[in-house]
Amino acid sequence: MTKLKSNFLVLEKVSKSFDGLKVLNEISCSIRAGEIVGLLGLNGSGKTTLFNVMTNLLRADSGKVIFRERNLHQFSPHEIAKIGITRTFQDLRLIRRLTVLENVLLSFKHQPGEKLTNLFLNWKKSENREIKHSQISQKILNNVGLADKSNTLAEDLSYGQQKLLSIVCCLATGADLLLLDEPIAGVSPAAIEQIIPLIKDLPRQNKSAVLIEHNPDVVKEICDRVFFLDAGSLIIQGTPEQVYNNSKVIEAYLR
Repeated sequence: MTKLKSNFLVLEKVSKSFDGLKVLNEISCSIRAGEIVGLLGLNGSGKTTLFNVMTNLLRADSGKVIFRERNLHQFSPHEIAKIGITRTFQDLRLIRRLTVLENVLLSFKHQPGEKLTNLFLNWKKSENREIKHSQISQKILNNVGLADKSNTLAEDLSYGQQKLLSIVCCLATGADLLLLDEPIAGVSPAAIEQIIPLIKDLPRQNKSAVLIEHNPDVVKEICDRVFFLDAGSLIIQGTPEQVYNNSKVIEAYLR
């Protein structure tokens, strides 16, 4: 487990409804810098919706999401990514016809083509930045065992390798908080052995993570705390042991 610091993301009474059905019901919780949090609950309990609200892909009906003292509801999703929160999706959203290396390179902030002046007035600076990004990308890919796949199209990777690549792309953004939506669901045991160490290493890099995960053994191994959602409400938060032994959680799983 990690050495925990102060809160740097706070949710205050966040609610969201669809056609009168309340999917999130006044969710209040906080994420500390340098911790890994598991977000648990049955299918339809509001987990992915909460991720969508935290990144403003969906606007909350009420409540606040505060990241480093800034209300995220005033920012667009891409601005939130620049501020320091990024996420994976269950459908991965890789650029399938680009190579592994190209997907990682496109994840960095400050792309050379963002401003025309970079191409004409600051071309040398842009060139140096591209070289640096390439070196960092190769280092990350080497660390996760994908170096030999650098020039492979993303669509030609195994599903587990694609999931690993999606996390690598999150790391390349430089974000301090990663929201990981079922990062090991549907992958082989060999891929799980690559993905879990990558997540466990995040606090060492001064990063935090919230992951949606259904495997109790994985949650107990890597999570400092757990939030459990039931029908859109946060019914308990605590250590993995506290949550899994809670009578309300047991009842929810037995329904």
